[in-house]
Amino acid sequence: MAGGGSPNARELDQTPTWAVSSVVAVIIVISILLEKILHRFGEYFQKGNKKALYEALEKVKAELMVMGFISLILTFTQKSISNVCIPIQLADTMLPCPPVHSSSTQHGEELKPEDENNGSHRRLLWNHHRMLAAGAVKGCKEGHVPLISLHGLHQLHIFIFFLAVFHVIYGAITMLLGRLKIRGWKEWEREIMAQEADNGPARFRLTHETSFVRDHTRSWTKNACLFCLGCFIRHFVRSVRRADYLTLRHGFITVHLAPGTKFDFQKYIKRSLEDDFKVVVGISPLLWASVVMFLLLNVHGWQSMFWVSVMPLIVTLSVGTKLQAIITQMAVEITERHAVVEGIPLVEVSDRHFWFSWPRMILYLIHFTLFQNAFELTYFFWIWYEFGLRSCFNDNFTLLIIRVILGVAVQFMCSYITLPLYALVTQMGSTMKKTIFDEHTNKALKKWHMNALKKKTDGKPATQTLGGSPGGSLDNSPSHANYQPGTKSDYELANMEADAF
Repeated sequence: MAGGGSPNARELDQTPTWAVSSVVAVIIVISILLEKILHRFGEYFQKGNKKALYEALEKVKAELMVMGFISLILTFTQKSISNVCIPIQLADTMLPCPPVHSSSTQHGEELKPEDENNGSHRRLLWNHHRMLAAGAVKGCKEGHVPLISLHGLHQLHIFIFFLAVFHVIYGAITMLLGRLKIRGWKEWEREIMAQEADNGPARFRLTHETSFVRDHTRSWTKNACLFCLGCFIRHFVRSVRRADYLTLRHGFITVHLAPGTKFDFQKYIKRSLEDDFKVVVGISPLLWASVVMFLLLNVHGWQSMFWVSVMPLIVTLSVGTKLQAIITQMAVEITERHAVVEGIPLVEVSDRHFWFSWPRMILYLIHFTLFQNAFELTYFFWIWYEFGLRSCFNDNFTLLIIRVILGVAVQFMCSYITLPLYALVTQMGSTMKKTIFDEHTNKALKKWHMNALKKKTDGKPATQTLGGSPGGSLDNSPSHANYQPGTKSDYELANMEADAF
């Protein structure tokens, strides 16, 4: 019996060639189909000028390749790993399930088949000790067992496969829910652009009469505890209202663009979400370290799975409350600065509204939350597939159901509410993102900036225009038709726009 298999199992040299070739052919066909599907998605993103989504797809491919290398290295070194022997006393420390010793398993004998009917818990232990004993027969002396049995390494292979599959699934769900939420803002964008096209005079109003200020400056905003509680509740009940969207849109265009510029803010938010999605789908070394740390601390009785499921919920609620607090704080500041406003009130755009004046920190917290939540759900499905739903890993079935419900709820809430809200509120930072420009404008700006730097290096006046033609104007460039650069020189404006990259 090699590798802890069945007594009737045969090696590859005793396996029919038709069986080997059939299995290999099926695996190759499935792999090619998956590669073609990903390639088609890449072509679709490129044709639609969705550069951010294409880069996100490439990052997913890179992560899948890393997992493939992990699986390949694990396969190549599995015999060497299983030949590493440790004392039984050391092997019985920090177990994910309660230790169960049997004289039959310690001497390499198999339990009787009828013992499998005593429950899933005993079946799991019977299978585990059978494989452990089989791996210890050849290389380990008495009183020692393999560091990890061959069957245990095979189970790790399946775990890596689950990580790869669910990483793609969770990434797709996150993006679909986020885009679905932002698509609902399209009607508001059409309404405000239609009103701007009428060029009607904006009427003067008291600040407390505007919808944005009236919705956010209630009596509870004066008390710190009630302020946090109110923002916490708003995160669940219509996190982005029409007045919020129109006011933030007005503030962004007024500060970063010229007042009155016709700008599709909803499409810009969608591009920003796609750009942030590149970060969300990545698995950084820090996240890989968190996986290793979880596997280390997943000890029976420590309830580490409970903390893994609760931590994403706490972070999501904290981030959502903070984003709502930023909107509310901007409304309060309007009442402190002005008594009367013309048209839509103007919010103050600044990084100081965010934690440590670092808006991108919230994106990293969302990234960590989505990864931890996806990992917790992946681990649940792997345990279910490999050991059974009622295995010793899930000794508290009620707590298991609660964890799964929390995981699904956090996945939906973070993808559909928190991430789109971040994509909107983060535009209230001091700097604008490079997604302010479309693909053609990005290329024109980069070319213009390089020409301006070259002109300055040569000691010649920088008269190159944005479109790349001497003596032209900004309006003739492939940039946004109504972008107003002001009165800055070409070189200063080139540097200013280059900072967006």
